Order: sequence, then structure tokens, then C-alpha cells
Amino acid sequence: MNNIKACIFDLDGVIVDTAIYHYKAWRRLANSLGFDFTEQQNEQLKGVSRVRSLEIVLQAGGITKTDAEKDQLAAQKNAWYMEMVNQMTPAEILPGAREFVQSCRDAGIKTALGSASKNSMTILEKLQIVHLFDAIIDGNKVTKAKPDPEVFLKGAEALSIEPKYCVVFEDAIAGVEAAKAGGMKAIGIGDPKVLYEADLVVSGLNEMTLDKL
Repeated sequence: MNNIKACIFDLDGVIVDTAIYHYKAWRRLANSLGFDFTEQQNEQLKGVSRVRSLEIVLQAGGITKTDAEKDQLAAQKNAWYMEMVNQMTPAEILPGAREFVQSCRDAGIKTALGSASKNSMTILEKLQIVHLFDAIIDGNKVTKAKPDPEVFLKGAEALSIEPKYCVVFEDAIAGVEAAKAGGMKAIGIGDPKVLYEADLVVSGLNEMTLDKL
């Protein structure tokens, strides 16, 4: 473990699961436009930007909108999503997440958040875990979506740690690819058959230990 100096965590699906809120908000948007959006279709939105997600939803309904209308729809979806996020409590942290991040810190390993979400800070505040991260890189600080490694490289830079000494925790294929593209190790959270490019896959941070790291 001597050569691991930093752990960078994705937010959604790793620390907390707000995917259900995203799905409910996208489905509500689809319903308001006169069609339904299934959980199966929603799988295509994993690790994808808000703009691209909206395009996928509109395609599912066979609907075309102008850029101005798209901006309005994306804002509406986010407002519905934030209504739900603002009701979040620390009880929604995924099992083992707080404990594992804390154990990394106790061992002298730097910690950062690397998320595409522009709402990361609000979510961390609701969960009362802002203090667990030495650096927070989110959708407000990056321009390129995963699998581009920008979010993780900025995390490493903010921690002043070289990428080769960083381990990324991710639940999406694009995130694992981003970590690899950035020259970092990747631990997948989820299904080994899906996240086979990761160096190690666990079902959740409750399965992680410093020994496994």
C-alpha cells in the first residue's frame, strides 16, 4: 500500500445513490412531454452528462426541441431532482462509505471527490461529509465528461499527488476508463462482468479494506 497516496471517489453509486432521484426526475419530464421513460432506458444515462442525458430521453420519445427549449427542459429536470436532493439525510450514505473514506484518511491517504455532478456540494452537505474530502472536483470545475480523465487528473492535481499514486473508485464503465486514461488504478463498485477493466471490483465500499487497497 506504500505507493498509494490518494483515493478519488465518484459520488453517485459509490458514496450515495441518487440515481433513483435522477430517474424519477427524467421520467417526470418524459411524462410531461407525453411519453414514458422506463428503468431499462434509464440505464443508458449512467455516467452521462445532463445535456447528453436529455438528448437520449428526447430520442426515446421521438421528440425534437430547439437548443433554447432543451436548456429549459434540462433546468426543469434539475429543479425536480434538487427538490428530492434537498430532502436527503446522512442515513442515505451507502453502507461502509463513510467508514472506508475515514479509514483512508486515518492511514494518511489523501481523499478527493471526482464527480460529473454539478450538485455534488449540496449532496455532500446534506450527507454531512464535506469534511471527509481534501479536494472536491465536480461538474462546475470540469468541461470534459468521462471517459475523459479530466475530473480525476484535476483531483490528483488538487491533492498534489501524481496520477500513478492514485486509486479511483467508480461504478460506471466510463469512469473506470477515465481512471485508466489518466494513468490511475481503478476499483469498480458493482458487477465484475460490467466493470471488467477495473483492477479490482467490489459490490460496495462496505467490502473495502486498507489491506485490499
